[in-house]
Amino acid sequence: MGACMALFSLASCASCLCGSAPCLLCGCCPSSSNSTVTRLVFSCFLLLGTLVSVIMILPGMETHLKKIPGFCQGGSSIPGVENQVDCDVIVGYKSVYRLCFAMACFFFLFSAIMLRVRTSRDPRAAVQNGFWFFKFLVLIGITVGAFFIPDGTFHTVWFYFGVVGSFIFILIQLILLIDFAHSWNQAWVMNAEEGNHKCWYAGLLSFTLLHYVLSFAAVVLFYLYYTQPHDCTEHKVFISLNLILSVIISIVSILPKVQESQPQSGLLQASLITLYTMYVTWSAMTSNPNIKCNPSLLSLVTNSSSPFPTSAPGQVQWWDAQGIVGLVIFLFCTLYASIRSSNNRQDGVTYSYSFFHFHLFLASLYIMMTLTNWYKPDSSSQLMLSCMPAVWVKISSSWLGLGLYLWTLVAPLILPNRDFS
Repeated sequence: MGACMALFSLASCASCLCGSAPCLLCGCCPSSSNSTVTRLVFSCFLLLGTLVSVIMILPGMETHLKKIPGFCQGGSSIPGVENQVDCDVIVGYKSVYRLCFAMACFFFLFSAIMLRVRTSRDPRAAVQNGFWFFKFLVLIGITVGAFFIPDGTFHTVWFYFGVVGSFIFILIQLILLIDFAHSWNQAWVMNAEEGNHKCWYAGLLSFTLLHYVLSFAAVVLFYLYYTQPHDCTEHKVFISLNLILSVIISIVSILPKVQESQPQSGLLQASLITLYTMYVTWSAMTSNPNIKCNPSLLSLVTNSSSPFPTSAPGQVQWWDAQGIVGLVIFLFCTLYASIRSSNNRQDGVTYSYSFFHFHLFLASLYIMMTLTNWYKPDSSSQLMLSCMPAVWVKISSSWLGLGLYLWTLVAPLILPNRDFS
């Protein structure tokens, strides 16, 4: 981790040489007046940590480390050099927990520091937009320290932090998707009014139909593979209820009263939210410890009698389809949050520094849960076990998210005197 951070730091220093701002320590702490650049750099911190976490959880990493003479405890040693590194800690789910713990602490620290920054003239704004070299040092220091945390109950306790933080982050992802869908619809409708309206409206219709077709196909596959005639009652309820709720929000989005108060509301947004809801439903069902109701994608493709891919006991496998889709959505939402514009006044900050860091704090916890497949560490052994709390956290977040989107549709009707623009 330190080596990767050092390389990225060198890249940061090199890029500073092209800047016009005066730099300290050979140009290693530039400042930027562009809020988008600042958010992108902080997002790169998160993405770099994610990349390192992915590398450290890959199978066979511990075997390769043990080939280094004198590196791991219990391995072949160099004469006169005492083995000090526990390779079981720096790879696998333990390394993911510690790396994400370090990133979460880093972003939470900056979220606290940047509380109530209302103007770019605040001295803390300079800290937000500059001193990147020292920020890397802080992150590296926290990361190194995280690997000295004793095992004990750390993983179990941090698992519950991850569950709560991921629940909130899933809701934030939904809010970002709603914002993206509104912006998308508004931009294409505006283009249609100014230019070739047939082409733009055809595009809107095509994507809306695509989202609904994918959602309907997902529902069919869920009933086929994640339910049993006399079992999996929870899954049947999850699928049916979310299907009904998705139909409701689609109908409400095109009601005349809603269209009158919100002309930009439409089926494009509802279809995208429906598709995201189906993903969260799928993600919830894949966390069910009942193997009869939770077949792996590999077993479905190969018709294997084993419900899960063969792996060593306790080995976490995040690279299934659900985990990969989750990472793609995470990357999209993180980058979108970094580049989206703000409607704040020009004499103030263009975005909330504190909330942006809090969002990255939650994203660190979400990455931890995604890479470890939402498995719960067993403090009495090295096993990672799927658990029902993860199922209920995910599915309840889908219900709350649908309720939140429904509220954005009906709120102007219920509270007509409030400005929701």
